[in-house]
Amino acid sequence: MRLGGRSLHTIMRAPFRLSHYRAARNMARVYHHPLRVLYRYLSGAGEYPWDVSVRTPLGTVTPRIFSHAALRTLNEIFCRLDYQVDDAPRVIVDIGSNVGLSALYFLTRNAQSLCYLFEPVTENVSRLEQNLASFRERYILDTNAVADADATVEFGIESTGQYGGIGVRTGRSIQVRCRSINAVLEDVLRKESRIDLVKIDTEGAEERTILAIEARYLDRIGAIYAEARPGRALLPSRFSQEQDGEVVRLHNLRW
Repeated sequence: MRLGGRSLHTIMRAPFRLSHYRAARNMARVYHHPLRVLYRYLSGAGEYPWDVSVRTPLGTVTPRIFSHAALRTLNEIFCRLDYQVDDAPRVIVDIGSNVGLSALYFLTRNAQSLCYLFEPVTENVSRLEQNLASFRERYILDTNAVADADATVEFGIESTGQYGGIGVRTGRSIQVRCRSINAVLEDVLRKESRIDLVKIDTEGAEERTILAIEARYLDRIGAIYAEARPGRALLPSRFSQEQDGEVVRLHNLRW
């Protein structure tokens, strides 16, 4: 049994997750029409694409949502605060940018932030460019995947564009170029003195990508957020680690 795209098991666990109460509280503050969003979120009803007005520190933005799965993602980012940051981050590396919702969150925290975005799926790139049209001067897009090594990889894709990834079995796949995380960081750090945040959402490749980062780059990264539930401390000598729902957050101990 599923409701609004969620399994019965997920629904039964929801009352015991503090992050869901945080999301519910923030919906009234973030959305111009919170009851409309809540109804769609809970029921899975409604037609897509759908434009959603969202309040941010820089004013209202109106991302276009292309599926109920993307609406859940929007809520996780702007209301549940999965990637919560203060208003100060300047340089963000966003690996697995999808349709641009996480980048939209980062770009609206202040007027100076710059995002380096990585998204290999052509349809997602087109949607990302729509959602970030007002921020063209503040993001740099690379249409390659990123993981622990340079390679050509099989990348699973599916209709919503939300859940594909390297080696993910979706019934449909494409071949994409994958860049190593160290090559990516080297390119960024040639231009920037440091990286405030590396965000990774790659449907299963997060942990090995983090563990592949060389020490010389780790020293210049303030935080790493990843959609993962590792069963161990990933970088204990350099980063503190906390788990918030589905996101593990690493913070540089030297910053």
